[in-house]
Amino acid sequence: MKKITNLLLVASAAICAASCSLFELDNYDAPAETLFGKVTDAAGNPVLTDQGSEGIRVRLTETSWEGNVTPLDFYCRPDGTFNNTKVFEGDYNIRIDGPFIPLVRSTQDGTLLSDESKNAHVKGQTEVNFIVEPFLHVELVGIPQAAGGKITANVKVTRGVSKEDFRSKVEPMGNYSDDFLNVTDIQLFVSYSSSVGYRARDDRWSSSIEYAGASFEDLLGTEVSISSKGAIPSGRKVYVRAAARINYATEGNRRWNYSEPIEVYLP
Repeated sequence: MKKITNLLLVASAAICAASCSLFELDNYDAPAETLFGKVTDAAGNPVLTDQGSEGIRVRLTETSWEGNVTPLDFYCRPDGTFNNTKVFEGDYNIRIDGPFIPLVRSTQDGTLLSDESKNAHVKGQTEVNFIVEPFLHVELVGIPQAAGGKITANVKVTRGVSKEDFRSKVEPMGNYSDDFLNVTDIQLFVSYSSSVGYRARDDRWSSSIEYAGASFEDLLGTEVSISSKGAIPSGRKVYVRAAARINYATEGNRRWNYSEPIEVYLP
């Protein structure tokens, strides 16, 4: 009986020690390093899009940690900038995905074609910027007009990457189709929020125009008129933003390119 009691005491002590060790593993300082930067095209213009999975995803994969590593994902702001103030110090591979030519491209059998992701040691304030080739450039031409509870805007969409460049970089990845380059829709997002977009839109007033096949091709570089739907109350200030996308998904998501937001007052 005495021997059994001693064994139980030893087992209890071992369990207690293991528990204490587990608690010690959690005794790290909270992540406090900052990674920030911006995403622009070759001319230095910000790549405007949404905030969330419809926008630009930033993926951090720590390379200074041995073993399996779970990537840390977060998203750019609508103006193409990002700022994460809760990163552990370490070496990271930094990859972004959005409405632009993929920076990391591979064949279907996994052969790497191109890798324009970046590696950095994150400590203190660490800046990492990316230059990309956006699929489209979208702009609101002039000031949207408001009358009778509706807003009418003129939208101009141009390609941010040539057909030839797009094909040369995307086709080797496999399953290429000329339909990828088709502009599928124009959106007019309306909201009381200055961060207006797909995630911050009012469905009562936001509208869209859909285009089948290559029917938008002749409209590239021209002004397309689009009006809000419903009736926006008079005496209100809203924000509008135009967006367009092509028939190509990056990381399984067809993302829009955006215009700058514009404030509109309803008389």
